[in-house]
Amino acid sequence: MQKNVVSHIALMVALVALIAAGMMVFGSSMGLWNPITGFVASRKYHNLLGYIVVAVALISLVSGIVVKTDSPKARGTVKSVVALLLGIAMLSPMLKGIIIEPVKYPPIHDITTDTQNPPQFEFLTDSRIGAKNTLVYGGADIATQQLQAYPYIQPIMTDLPADSAFVKALDVAKAMGWVIVDQQPQTQRFEATARTPFFNFADDVVVVVTSVELGSRIDLRSVSRIGRGDAGVNAKRIKEFSQRFAESL
Repeated sequence: MQKNVVSHIALMVALVALIAAGMMVFGSSMGLWNPITGFVASRKYHNLLGYIVVAVALISLVSGIVVKTDSPKARGTVKSVVALLLGIAMLSPMLKGIIIEPVKYPPIHDITTDTQNPPQFEFLTDSRIGAKNTLVYGGADIATQQLQAYPYIQPIMTDLPADSAFVKALDVAKAMGWVIVDQQPQTQRFEATARTPFFNFADDVVVVVTSVELGSRIDLRSVSRIGRGDAGVNAKRIKEFSQRFAESL
């Protein structure tokens, strides 16, 4: 009986810790707090919760070996093992970082397909909600770091006329879940806000379509509202947009 009680407690601790970890990541999406609150809490407590789960699970497993009882142990052992696996899963990002050298991203948060003449925001301003970063482009230093880290970020060239490319770009943005905050069909540009899947951070995007010989060119710029670096999120967003646009042709 004691074995089953201890293993049950271990499993409950693991489940509560897993729910707490999930809430820190997705709580902002549920409207419980702002993104930075969940992010900071996760940085502080995620691994600690994982350690607690692993420790309690190990204690449960050891107690099943030490404590002699005539009651069936199989169910209790399974609960302890499940709790241990959940704890290890929670610690897996940290363990992966120890085994595999993490990707190093430049400390920039403003990525564009045109570093010489980056698209400018006209509707969104530095006063947008929760913004700590400016929408004023950082210049040559930012451009150099981007070109070194993300040389594949390039304008989208298409043989579509500009008006058709604008409509398709708008459709791709909506399909990616971006909230369109302003669109100007006459000048073939729109601005949008995108949210990260984890922690629900807001990033702002401007898309500009221009006519070129035999088609059109699409330029994007994606800027994080907070944080010096973006862990590659803005570059990944532009890359995904480019891939989706190409696939939609």
